[in-house]
Amino acid sequence: MAKIDPTDQKILRILSREGRLPNLELADRIGLSPSACLRRVQELERQGVLKGYRAVIDPAKTGITFTAYVTVGLNQHTKAAQEAFERAMARAPEVIECHNITGSVEYLLRVEAADLIAYKHFHTDILGALPQVERLTTHVVMGSPKDLRA
Repeated sequence: MAKIDPTDQKILRILSREGRLPNLELADRIGLSPSACLRRVQELERQGVLKGYRAVIDPAKTGITFTAYVTVGLNQHTKAAQEAFERAMARAPEVIECHNITGSVEYLLRVEAADLIAYKHFHTDILGALPQVERLTTHVVMGSPKDLRA
């Protein structure tokens, strides 16, 4: 595990919200020289703490107006069933996140679709057609007052 000191924590906090921030500005905010700041960022990348940088896209401006979290219960609790389900989710462009979780169901999905009709198609023809799926529960997102995902 990487050793993260308070300066590294500041770097990570800033970059998690502003991944394209120029090194000079980051160094100024942190209170380091540009070369020391760059060395720290490169070391965080080398250690795998900083895994990458992403663009934050407004889904509505790309035609995505429907977001839901879907819990999925499988009918078989085998490694093969889980792997088959995970492969299907990897191929589904509507699935933005797929998490294997504990509790009464096996998976939590974040699904984005153009609208309710497109989601219904995904729910019925993709999720509902998978032989491993026993039950689905959809939680429609009505708003996101806090969303720090990048």
